[in-house]
Amino acid sequence: MKRREFMALLGAAASWPFAARALQSAMPRIAVLLIAGPELMGPYREALRDLGYVEGKNILIEVRSAEGQVNRLPELASDIARGKVDIIVASQAPAITAAKSATSDIPIVMAPGGDPVALGFIASLARPGGNITGVSTLTAELAAKSLELIPEFLPTARHLGFLGNANDPFVKPLLEQVMRSAPALRLEIRPTLVRSGDDLESAFAAMARERADAVVVQPSLPVKLTADLALKYRLPSLCAAVSAVPAGHLLAYNASSAERGRQIAGYVDQLLKGAKPADLPVQQPTKFQIAINLATAKALGLEIAPTLLARADEVIE
Repeated sequence: MKRREFMALLGAAASWPFAARALQSAMPRIAVLLIAGPELMGPYREALRDLGYVEGKNILIEVRSAEGQVNRLPELASDIARGKVDIIVASQAPAITAAKSATSDIPIVMAPGGDPVALGFIASLARPGGNITGVSTLTAELAAKSLELIPEFLPTARHLGFLGNANDPFVKPLLEQVMRSAPALRLEIRPTLVRSGDDLESAFAAMARERADAVVVQPSLPVKLTADLALKYRLPSLCAAVSAVPAGHLLAYNASSAERGRQIAGYVDQLLKGAKPADLPVQQPTKFQIAINLATAKALGLEIAPTLLARADEVIE
């Protein structure tokens, strides 16, 4: 088969059912289960290449996304499990929950955004047990920490909206951390939980009517839509997803996505070489990053303090 024909065939394979694709190759097959975008994953594909894994040559990566519809995740996870992939990589709590329910045999590498022990995914960080291991991204703690940055672009802020995903079990620890940090910064938190993208417009309109100074957005909500609505209603938005900043959110503070990508790739490598997920300790981040969208700041009439800009790892002009 000519290279051009092979590449066309490989591209078309993305739409094949898992069961059919299982016959195409003896290559290791990695299924990636997402709510929507690849946030919390980091550049894992590049990290896998650095470890010698080349897609289409010695590994296959099949991405399954719920496209923002959390209720689709159980079906997608069941489809993946029936396809007998070698490893499932799942990003954010609803996707991990669906994968965990679908299989107790296939190794799962997780990036939950919260405490995986508290969320019930593993027994302990040191010895996860079961078929799940991966990274703990400390998103709840870092989202709370990001509140400390607000005075550097909005020193008069007192009322902060919180927009949470009611379908995501991580909403509870995330909100708790934000509420716990707010009093020391003289901030009042007013939470709003939504169950679908259809609820977002009215949620932002309500926060604007209540004169919120800014809003914290849970990263499992649709990133682009929430960014557009935050700008429409002139609400500076903080989101723990670093990828939310290029999409239009004002600011994000989270663990280093590059480090996370390397960690996820490292787990895939060890599992493919025969390691058991129960024996691989869960890793926590050691590096952190700040991302700022200056175009959004300008559109909102905000001036970012030079001290904050100097600390930023990524600035979108």
